[in-house]
Amino acid sequence: MIEIIIQFSRYFVALLFGSAVAVSFAGMPRTRKNYLVFGCFVVVLFILQAICLKIWGMEMTLRVYPLLSHIPVAIFAVVYLKQTWLISITSMVLSFLCCQPPRWIGAVIGEAFKNPSMDHIGYIVTTIVMYYLLEKYLVKSVRHLMNRSTKSCLLFGSMPAFYYIFDYFATFNPNFIYSGTRSTMQFMPFITSAFYFMFVLIYYDEILKQAKIERERDMLEIQFKQAQTEFASLKQIQQNAATYRHDMRHHFNLLQGLASKGSLEEIQAYLKTAQSDMDAITPIRFCDNETVNLILSSYDTKAKQSKIQLSIESKLPDTLTFSDTELCSLISNALENAVHACENIEDVSNRYIKLRMYSKNNKLCIDIRNTYHSSPNFYQGLPVSKHEGHGLGTKAMAHIVEKHGGVFQFLVKDEWFIFQASA
Repeated sequence: MIEIIIQFSRYFVALLFGSAVAVSFAGMPRTRKNYLVFGCFVVVLFILQAICLKIWGMEMTLRVYPLLSHIPVAIFAVVYLKQTWLISITSMVLSFLCCQPPRWIGAVIGEAFKNPSMDHIGYIVTTIVMYYLLEKYLVKSVRHLMNRSTKSCLLFGSMPAFYYIFDYFATFNPNFIYSGTRSTMQFMPFITSAFYFMFVLIYYDEILKQAKIERERDMLEIQFKQAQTEFASLKQIQQNAATYRHDMRHHFNLLQGLASKGSLEEIQAYLKTAQSDMDAITPIRFCDNETVNLILSSYDTKAKQSKIQLSIESKLPDTLTFSDTELCSLISNALENAVHACENIEDVSNRYIKLRMYSKNNKLCIDIRNTYHSSPNFYQGLPVSKHEGHGLGTKAMAHIVEKHGGVFQFLVKDEWFIFQASA
């Protein structure tokens, strides 16, 4: 009697374990309602299996077991959990694969003790431990892989699906498995290795795509932050201009008072001072492009503050392939790096930055070169920063140029660090 109870306990635990793992992989939310519905579902399946076992016997029940357990679990994931058929079936075959370690450990314990009941007890204990480990370490990763893309889900589930079919076929055709032929013995290793290498290739491709997306996101974030900085400068200039316009009536009143007194020299001195103040808040015109002009004006001020001699020659083509944010990021990062490099030079008379932008064959060509204190290191054509968290600027510059089918290069020549690009 005890052996029968242990045996039926194993059957119930096997059904509960496989179903619970499948719905976990399928992403069942941890709510009281879901636990209640799932528990009733498992009990109904177990009663149905017990009825079939009594009517048809063990062999026939095992033959139709997929119809009594596996397919209903997949349907449950589709109907109740609102998952796709692909994810539902993948979750089901993965759960079947997870049942194999408890089966093997139970069989080992049963053979060690020469007792079938120990086989069942070993299986039950192992499933409990296995479920805990799966929930803690594996479920989240499996969900991520299945939801990553249809291709990833197909590849990820293909090996468990093949094993599921192979195991079902082998269970009722033992002569095929134990025939001893070389082709039979090598069949499973061949399939396993084939699927493994396919998974490596396709998953590696998925990782590259994800890395490209993340890289583009990082580049956009850099562009956005750089644009914020430069447009903040524009806002400050506009505020200064608004303040000056507001004070114009005071200036006119003063000038009228001086004019009524005939104080020509005082008027001239006052106008000269006012002109200097206006020049200080008015961006220098380097080119007709407002975005580029603002950036160049901003860095011209920074260069003067750092005692750097900055020369600018800017003749842009009529049409640009770059957006304003891309152009802002490209020029700002290049000039920012040049300013930082020059600031490290102790002798201020040796701080030089030369910027030249011109049009050639309807393309924008950029040449920025600066003096430096220590020679930069390069990796894969890009200068490498010695400080953690730096170096994203040059990557952003390279990404922007390549995005528009252009070419670029970083090099050191005749004591100058040079960035050249054409797109």
